Amino acid sequence: MGSFVRVDRPVDKVGLVMLQRTIKRNALSIGLRDEVSAAIETLVQDETVSVLVLTGASGVFSTGFDLQEFGLLDDPDSAARLWASSDRFHQTIMNCPLPTVAAVNGQALAGGFDLAVMCDMRIAAASAVFAHPEVVFGDVVYAPLQELLGGAIARDLCLTGRKVSADEALALGLVSRVVPDNELLPAAFALAAEIARSPRHLLQRVKGKILARAALDFSTTLDL
Repeated sequence: MGSFVRVDRPVDKVGLVMLQRTIKRNALSIGLRDEVSAAIETLVQDETVSVLVLTGASGVFSTGFDLQEFGLLDDPDSAARLWASSDRFHQTIMNCPLPTVAAVNGQALAGGFDLAVMCDMRIAAASAVFAHPEVVFGDVVYAPLQELLGGAIARDLCLTGRKVSADEALALGLVSRVVPDNELLPAAFALAAEIARSPRHLLQRVKGKILARAALDFSTTLDL
């Protein structure tokens, strides 16, 4: 697909989107976000794909947005590119008409935490860690986490920025399963294949109901 994203078809009816900006621990730069958005848009148009799996390469899901790019916000052109890329990224994932499964390996921090939360289901490796450390220096995306886990838990995690282990994530209902690290992708592919047993058009109807019920209506990233 590009220099930062690998796209594959690991099993029938399942599309894989793997973040592989490993030198930056899969930090979500403009380039990476745009490649993820383009990959999802392309897979959604493929009638042979019914479910998407998102994960990160080299033992890291994503450490969030690339903070170096935020240092360029004083430049109007750079700021416009950053926010346009961010808005497209969030809208593409949150409004994806197909079911999405996050296979969370290692750190899922800040925007990486958001990426996992915006997927429909999550499987975590034992090494997975979730947190919103950006609360001490910037905006936290709140709405998707609140919709998923409820206000009490979302407020706790967004206001404190504390780390959540894979086991606690399972107890909170943030993930549906925790597996050894080397079993993560097979488990995610098995879950995706189970979902994909249903006809694609029926999965799209269910996903439409999920989106309607969630009612996460937004036009810009900061709305979240």
